[in-house]
Amino acid sequence: MRIAFVHEWLTTYAGSEKVLEIMMSEFPDADLFCLIDHLPAEHRVGSFGRPFRASYMQKIPFVSKIYRYLLPLMPFAIEQFDLSSYDIIISNCHAVAKGVITGPDQLHICYCYSPMRYAWDLQAQYLAESGIQYGVRSLIARWLLHRIRTWDHRAAQNVDHFIACSAYIKRRIKKAYHRRSTVIYPNVAVDDFVIDGPRGNFYMTSSRMVPYKKMHLIVEAFSKMPDRELIVIGTGPQFSRCKALAGPNVKLLGYQPHSVLLWHMQRARAFIFAAEEDFGITPVEAQACGTPVLAFGKGGAAETVVDRVTGLLFHEQSSVAIQHAVREFESIEGSFDPEIIRANALRFSTERFRKEFKQYVYAKWRGHKKNIAVPQPTLALASDEPAYSPIDYERESATL
Repeated sequence: MRIAFVHEWLTTYAGSEKVLEIMMSEFPDADLFCLIDHLPAEHRVGSFGRPFRASYMQKIPFVSKIYRYLLPLMPFAIEQFDLSSYDIIISNCHAVAKGVITGPDQLHICYCYSPMRYAWDLQAQYLAESGIQYGVRSLIARWLLHRIRTWDHRAAQNVDHFIACSAYIKRRIKKAYHRRSTVIYPNVAVDDFVIDGPRGNFYMTSSRMVPYKKMHLIVEAFSKMPDRELIVIGTGPQFSRCKALAGPNVKLLGYQPHSVLLWHMQRARAFIFAAEEDFGITPVEAQACGTPVLAFGKGGAAETVVDRVTGLLFHEQSSVAIQHAVREFESIEGSFDPEIIRANALRFSTERFRKEFKQYVYAKWRGHKKNIAVPQPTLALASDEPAYSPIDYERESATL
């Protein structure tokens, strides 16, 4: 088998890149195609130590800083990859990677983190968060998203098999693309997050500070509870907003190395998570440390946090709902068992993902080979079909 992986952009080492790395480690001879390759040097080891094949977008000046604004160019760029020499194409997709062009004898499997949020059911939310709900800019954005949505649906029909990263995304794939999918949860490095040390008297949260993560709601909630301490780890476009909302009891540490993140996760009273996430790796990492998670009860967190066993689910994205969840947690805090919480996190281990993903690919490849097998021609005639003799041919020719 010749295998090609397709990824949107390699600019950081985050959740989808961690999944891609494990996928590629199972197929060490596979090639990787991506729109943009600006992966930091420290991550070019292991599966990412091999050369990547980037699109023409790689040559755009300052592309690593502006690529998010180049979405209209990406469908065309992804279609330019020549994958005709490969047997299996695996797209690792949350935007356009599934749009690669494949032939009838090739098998295309898409590991889907989400149909494009900004083009489908979350369009209104993204326009509001970007401040372009009205006016000429809004009309242009809506028209472009309409075109991308049309292309995205058409591209999804060329995928042979979808893997969804959660049951929540399975439902979104069905709604947006009218396609079935199989759920294989992403890998989480649970062995790197263990129970250790005594609990402190603080809460914590950690995430990229982008609008849909709702970090500002967590900061606002704790700023209104001055008798409780909150540690915030992470940075991003919303950092200034969070800093403006933070009271004296809220400490924003910005980006921190793994060792600092781990120390806080192991000692926090609880981890707070307010995003409607496709899956959500950090709540699982916190649970691997035996730390209860207070999470918004929609999206992936509803599948990884067991309500009142490994944490608490709240059902509204608001600072008030977070405050209520904290108070409710404190009333039953003694009932949470760190060992039970960690056991739940082990369901999402890397070894489990390796096994499920590899078995899935091989099973689909075996089925695909049977489907494309060419039937051997036969000269046998059906018993009720008369032979066609040269005399009949002569008669027909004379008639004509």
